[in-house]
Amino acid sequence: MNCNSMKRQRGLRRYYNKLSIQNDFDKLNLVESNAWLENWHTHFDRKGYGNNSFKRRKPHLDKLFRHFDFLTELTLQINKEFQLYSIILDFDSNSDALFMHTLNPNNSQFTFNIKTLLKETTLKNKQLDEYLEKLKGYEKLYGKGDEAFCLLYKKDIGTPFE
Repeated sequence: MNCNSMKRQRGLRRYYNKLSIQNDFDKLNLVESNAWLENWHTHFDRKGYGNNSFKRRKPHLDKLFRHFDFLTELTLQINKEFQLYSIILDFDSNSDALFMHTLNPNNSQFTFNIKTLLKETTLKNKQLDEYLEKLKGYEKLYGKGDEAFCLLYKKDIGTPFE
């Protein structure tokens, strides 16, 4: 067997420990009155560690939803319409993202809406489906694109998707 194919990733323990405590939004300022966001988003598993193992994906999802709560708190400071949501893909962990969208000068659709979304799951990834089902306080809408996905939002935070 080729030594290079068995290359061990260094620092993963420290990486996963940091995931559980990091706040990437501690310096984020949403108060600027003329600020706008066009589907601004951030990913939490940029290297795709969770693509092959739900055990490696779960800490990234935990961080994403912890940051959803951080961003929810920050939205209390703004006086404009917005949508705050997350899209989680069935198996593509590095595409999981947290989004914020406002009316903007680029004429992109606000409010963002997908008419074909369903209330019943389209996910094939049972571990992911169980994880999302256990989340409390989120509305869940499901769809299919290149891959099945779940769109999550909080009912009383921003403009809803229904």
